[in-house]
Amino acid sequence: MPAATSSASRTFLPLPVLVAVFCVLWSSAFAGAKLALLDCPPLLLLSFRLLLAGGIMLGLAWIVDGRPTLRRRDLVALIFIGILNNAVYLGFNWTALTFTSSAYTAVLTSCLPLIVAFFAGPVLGERMSMPKWFGIGLGLVGVIIVLRSRLEGGHESLAGTMLVGLGVTALSAGTLAFKYFAPRGGVWTGTAIQGLAGGIVLAPFALGTESLGDVHVTSNLIGGLAFLVVGVSIGGYGLWFYLLTRSSATAASSLHFLMPPLGLFFGWLLLGEAVPLLDILGIVPIAIGIWLVTRPSRTAPKPVQVEPAVTPRISASNS
Repeated sequence: MPAATSSASRTFLPLPVLVAVFCVLWSSAFAGAKLALLDCPPLLLLSFRLLLAGGIMLGLAWIVDGRPTLRRRDLVALIFIGILNNAVYLGFNWTALTFTSSAYTAVLTSCLPLIVAFFAGPVLGERMSMPKWFGIGLGLVGVIIVLRSRLEGGHESLAGTMLVGLGVTALSAGTLAFKYFAPRGGVWTGTAIQGLAGGIVLAPFALGTESLGDVHVTSNLIGGLAFLVVGVSIGGYGLWFYLLTRSSATAASSLHFLMPPLGLFFGWLLLGEAVPLLDILGIVPIAIGIWLVTRPSRTAPKPVQVEPAVTPRISASNS
C-alpha cells in the first residue's frame, strides 16, 4: 500500500463519488454484520471474513498491482496496522454488536476524528486551525445529540459502550500508524496483508472461545458474509486506505462523522431499529463539522507527494 499516490495517479470516478461510496459501504457494515451475527458467533464470523477477503485480495494484488517489492519495514508495518484495524477494532466492535444496536455502534465509532485529531499534531505534525477544531467540536455536539436519545432510555449497556470505545481507539491508532509508517506497495497488496494478518491473529481466539456448532448456514449468514467480504473488506477498506493517501489523517478520518446518520438509516432499513427525532437533529451539526474539518486551509502548505515504490494502477473497481 503506498504512502501517497503519485500526482499522476487518476481514477475513473471523481474523488467526491469515491468518498460517498466509501461512506455508504462503511456505515452499512454495522447493520450487515449484525444481520449475519444472528447465525454465527462474532469472532468466528470475523475470522472467516478476514481470511477469505485477504486471500481474494492477495490474488487481485498480483493482477492489479503486479508483483510488489516490499521492504521488511513495510511488511511489519502492514501486519501491525492490520492487527489494529481488523483483529482489535473489529473484534471489539463485532462482540459489542451482539448486544448493542448497529446505530449506537456506528455513532460511537464516528468519534474516530476526535482521537485522530488530538494525536495528529504530536505524532504526524499536522496543523489544526481554529475552524477545524471548531468543526470537530460541532461534530462532537452532533454525536452527543444522537447519543442522548440512546442513553436516556437505558437501552444500551455500559459494557457494549466500553467495547466499542476500545475498538475505535484501536482504529485511531491504526490510522495514525498508516500515516506515520507510510508503508509502500499497492493498495490491494497492503489491504490483503492487513486482512490476512488480522484473520490469522484472531482465529486462535475465535476457536478457543467460540463453538463451530453455533454456526448456522442460512441465507442471512451467506448474504451477510458475502457483503462483508466483497463490499466492506475489499471495497470499503480499499477505499479507506486510498483516501488516506489523498488527504491528511484528520481530514480522512473526519468522514466518520457521516456514519451516525448513515448508520441510523441502515439500522432502520435492514433491522427495523427505531430512529428518534434527536438522532435526526444531530445530523445538522455533524454535516457542518465535516465541512469545516475537511475544507482546505488557505494558509496550510501543500502536502509533499511521495512516490511509492510500486505505483498502483487505481481504477474505478479498486479505488
